[in-house]
Amino acid sequence: MIELVHLEKRYGNATPLADVNAVINDGDVVSIIGPSGTGKSTLIRCIDMLERPTGGKIILDGENICAHRYDVTKARRKMGMVFQSFNLFGHLNAIENVMQAQIDILKRPKSEAYETGMKLLKRVGLADKKDNYPDELSGGQKQRVAIARTLATDPEVILFDEPTSALDPTMVGEVQSVIRSLTDTDKTMLIVTHEMNFARAICNRVFYMDQGGIYEDGAPDQIFDNPQRDLTRRFIRKLKVLEIWIDSPSFDFLNAESEIDGYCQQNNVPSRAKYLIQLAFEELTLHILRPVLDYAQVLITVEHSEQDGDTEITASYGGERFDPAEDGDDFSYNVLRSTVRDLSHAYDPEKERTNTVKILIGKD
Repeated sequence: MIELVHLEKRYGNATPLADVNAVINDGDVVSIIGPSGTGKSTLIRCIDMLERPTGGKIILDGENICAHRYDVTKARRKMGMVFQSFNLFGHLNAIENVMQAQIDILKRPKSEAYETGMKLLKRVGLADKKDNYPDELSGGQKQRVAIARTLATDPEVILFDEPTSALDPTMVGEVQSVIRSLTDTDKTMLIVTHEMNFARAICNRVFYMDQGGIYEDGAPDQIFDNPQRDLTRRFIRKLKVLEIWIDSPSFDFLNAESEIDGYCQQNNVPSRAKYLIQLAFEELTLHILRPVLDYAQVLITVEHSEQDGDTEITASYGGERFDPAEDGDDFSYNVLRSTVRDLSHAYDPEKERTNTVKILIGKD
């Protein structure tokens, strides 16, 4: 079992890992996803101690491997790392690459290391390439050799850092197939990937990383079908987001319209959807929510999905319950209600912005 306790990693003014906490159980297969620059690779490099954390603890089988007197080689015997850039030794052929760690770390005789290496090359479909050097192999073949090399020391934990990101698209499948076969071995695996379908298919758990930590942790069905937090939902649905604050009845309407126009052009929003976004914004801010602006700010959020082409507009504001269907301008409400797919209101007195109006605009 691996436990991460207030894990932190800083580089000068940058803090990719601010406060990471998680328990990874034996046999877990965890897909680590999120936008670029959110600390995914940094996290697994810290777990493997290729990067020493700035603070916090990594507890492996009951021992804090970040402790100053801890022998890091002890942890590395239990873990193996597969890099996006393969990291094979260029002066060694395929079988020698797979043998090297067995001889150096496990002190196996060469004959035993060779026998184990051949079994592993056969497992990844490369027994016939045993004498080939890395520059004689394709990208997919190099990565399969790298996986065989990692398996050669029989690690309890395998860490994959974007194992297919450096590959030609035609080679991705062969590497994914090998990784998928490892899920039957009961090894603990952490896989950093941008391949969402692969991430969902292979794992029993997903870490979505953002804001310096594990922003959401859940089963694949939760993360991919019903994410509980906003940034996860925006990432999974490939949402392009525009936020406009309206702070008074005399706000600059023309400037806001210009922002919406630029947002729609930048994100290739279809002309009909663009018209409905502009209509919804106008009816909400100039008519339906006009009374609200006398006492509260209104946050208008536009989210357009690249994935399905739908657009959701949310208006959130504080104060007492104000339901547009009951309290707003009837004519404007009916105009809007008749032109969009869905329009709803929710009131939650526990939230800072107690009222939420949601409008759904379909792609058609």
